[in-house]
Amino acid sequence: MRIGRRLQPWTNRQIARSSRVGDKPFHDTAEFPWIAELEAHWEDIRAEAAAALCDINAIPPLAEISPDHRRIAPAGMWRSFFLYGYGYKVDENCAKCPKTAALVGKVPGLNSALFSVLVPGTHIPAHTGVTKAILTCHLGIQVPKAADKCQMRVADQFTGWAEGKAFVFDDIYQHEVLNDTPETRIILLVQFRRPVGLRGKLIGGLFLSAVRHSRFVQDARRGLRAWAEGPPK
Repeated sequence: MRIGRRLQPWTNRQIARSSRVGDKPFHDTAEFPWIAELEAHWEDIRAEAAAALCDINAIPPLAEISPDHRRIAPAGMWRSFFLYGYGYKVDENCAKCPKTAALVGKVPGLNSALFSVLVPGTHIPAHTGVTKAILTCHLGIQVPKAADKCQMRVADQFTGWAEGKAFVFDDIYQHEVLNDTPETRIILLVQFRRPVGLRGKLIGGLFLSAVRHSRFVQDARRGLRAWAEGPPK
């Protein structure tokens, strides 16, 4: 982890220079044709999310399954239902959401896929992601009516969510999220490999492989297994 943090700025510069989609906070979804299929089937995804997330207390809080997120994940308020995490498939969750799992399974360079749940009154403070080797797609599944009170800031740009619509951003840019409404926000979050040239592919691949085998990811896998055995009473 210490070595990775030291190398992170250099690897991010190399990947940015090799990027085939530029280096900016937000990206045009038209650059990623698979997003259209997610949007076309968003109602199927919503139906599976509703069934899988019917008991919100059975969905693990991110802070409990990933200790590294405790600084930014308010206790019990940011919950995550993982289908894939850093290349690892969560079989029992994919079995509960077969259509969604099949759709995200076709995403080129899939890294992670999950339903991200923000309960009312959640504020995720400003933070940055792990590497420019990946980009993040958000697909709106359940969006509060007061859109101006449920927003995300990436760098100096603000955006909200719309049900059935997706956007793509680079989480290496500082970002924060606010749900200051009485309703729960649910999205399908998909992380995928950034399209890059050969140099970026080699450097990004090595960095992601190191992250995948790091304590950061392995602790989260252990946390998911422990939660699957029975959430705390």
